[in-house]
Amino acid sequence: MTDYQTANNGRADVMWQRGELAAILNVYGHLVAQGEWKDYAIDALRDCAVFSIFRRASEVPLYTVVKTPNDSRKQGMYKVVAAGGQILKRGHELVSVLKVFDKKRFRVVN
Repeated sequence: MTDYQTANNGRADVMWQRGELAAILNVYGHLVAQGEWKDYAIDALRDCAVFSIFRRASEVPLYTVVKTPNDSRKQGMYKVVAAGGQILKRGHELVSVLKVFDKKRFRVVN
């Protein structure tokens, strides 16, 4: 199966694969259980697939996980972007990119 699906209008859209969605939803589920995230959206665009994460459905996304196959040979096809547009992590392996959500990285030291 390819990363592209052909829509009714004949253009190819980038889609998430089942394993990729499973990895993202695993992280998402843990943070929903902790009460930090509440909603998500999945978009398939011509050049990228986007998984947006929200604290509330009425807000802008806190984070977006983006898959851009055209960047796979450069810096990696996966990246996590914060609400302000800052790229938190990018790479070739989705699981390693999703480690940016590891709670140890966001611990505040008193």
